[in-house]
Amino acid sequence: MRKIPRTMSTQHPDNVTMPFFTEGASFRGEDEIKEAYYVFSHLRCDEQMWDCEGKEVDEFVIKKLITRYENFFKKKRIGQDLFITLRAPNPEYEKSEAKILLETLESAPRSYDTARLFYGDGAVPPIFEVILPMTTNADIINRVYYYYRDFVVGKQHKKCFSGDITIKEWIGEFMPETIEVIPLVEDIQYMLSANSIVEDYLKNKQFPYQRVFLGRSDPALNYGFLPAVLVVKITLQRLHALQEKVKIPIYPILGVGSNLFRGNMTPFNVDECLNEYPSVQTFTIQSAFKYDYDEELVRKAIETINNREREAPSVIDEKVALDITKRLSYAYREQIKELAPLIGAIARFVPRRRMRKLHIGLFGYSRSVEGITLPRVISFCAALYSIGLPPELLGLHALTENDMSFLATAYPGFFEDISMVASYYNEDVKRLISPKIVKDIEKVLGMTTCVENLLHSEHTTQIIEAVLTKKEETISENMIAAGKVRGFLG
Repeated sequence: MRKIPRTMSTQHPDNVTMPFFTEGASFRGEDEIKEAYYVFSHLRCDEQMWDCEGKEVDEFVIKKLITRYENFFKKKRIGQDLFITLRAPNPEYEKSEAKILLETLESAPRSYDTARLFYGDGAVPPIFEVILPMTTNADIINRVYYYYRDFVVGKQHKKCFSGDITIKEWIGEFMPETIEVIPLVEDIQYMLSANSIVEDYLKNKQFPYQRVFLGRSDPALNYGFLPAVLVVKITLQRLHALQEKVKIPIYPILGVGSNLFRGNMTPFNVDECLNEYPSVQTFTIQSAFKYDYDEELVRKAIETINNREREAPSVIDEKVALDITKRLSYAYREQIKELAPLIGAIARFVPRRRMRKLHIGLFGYSRSVEGITLPRVISFCAALYSIGLPPELLGLHALTENDMSFLATAYPGFFEDISMVASYYNEDVKRLISPKIVKDIEKVLGMTTCVENLLHSEHTTQIIEAVLTKKEETISENMIAAGKVRGFLG
């Protein structure tokens, strides 16, 4: 049985501190080669997601890794002990990047040839999986699977012209024969049908297992923090039921960032996260987790995850959870409509940690809520935290006493988590938001036992003052300082 990773390092740019192996304030192409080696060799992650979506991508990652770090990768084989997993653009939604998907798929056989020369055999392909973001139905996944099988590998049996040798005889064989597609589901509507999508995709295929990636950040951005948590829990129990039905393992991947809004996974609370989502096989290890904490602490946290076996999911009442989701989503979206211009104005000052082409603008896909365009979720969180208004507090004023009783068993850590983020609330933000939102937030604060983080408020007060006086020169500087207090940028 193939090893299924427990920890997947990703390239999400949510970190405040840049790692020692980089130069400047953001990652560039060659830095990400160094990063992949670092997370394997020093942090002991099992897997590195290689993001081909939204930035200039290095298609020769396998070749560069094994030639630069030959001794390490002779002992730790890519594709067997450690894994590089490609994330490609989805042509359905990223038209300007669509052909990068084809280039990504074509890179798998080339990486296979490189590894065969390096290891002296062709038994283990170094790349055999691709993550497909924004999955909404089985046809989208099938299209990638069959394109690779029939057009990337299948062309080896064709001839350039009548009477000629085959492409395989000319170029050599194309391996691996198939690529495994990991659907990444990022919207609540489709997460709730992820089990049906995956079941439909599995028809007429003989797979030993199937991985499914659940986003945690974008559902929170679009619907609010608590609805995202509850829907993930529902989705995980539905995927577990599918596993029992189809009789093959379904291995969920959960995309968790460091702040509560995006997943609440830090080196300090991995046990809590593992307990909250016991059926998840693979947890993402994002940049803030890797670089905003002491290296030894990070390594021990990753070791804890790697050594824990997954368990059956905790079961929650879907009807009650969906009712809460519906009411809180509406309340959250009403607040976001009002806050969107302020968020957009402040997000301009969030420092960039990765050089990406896709962002807000003509050639990027931005996120929208009720027709309101929002920044990408890391900038969204950074903007709100930077004015002392943690995004987790939005929408929660719609909770009832019955909801609280339900959460005590469905999400046992809820009250502690909310109290923790409420410590970053700064009353000075009242100068930037409406009395209605102030009243809603104060209701939420009444549920908590928070103690204000005065150092954080010192920096966020300076940002609020700069926004009001339009003296914006120090905003980014104070964003970084506040982020260091929290342990993440956004």
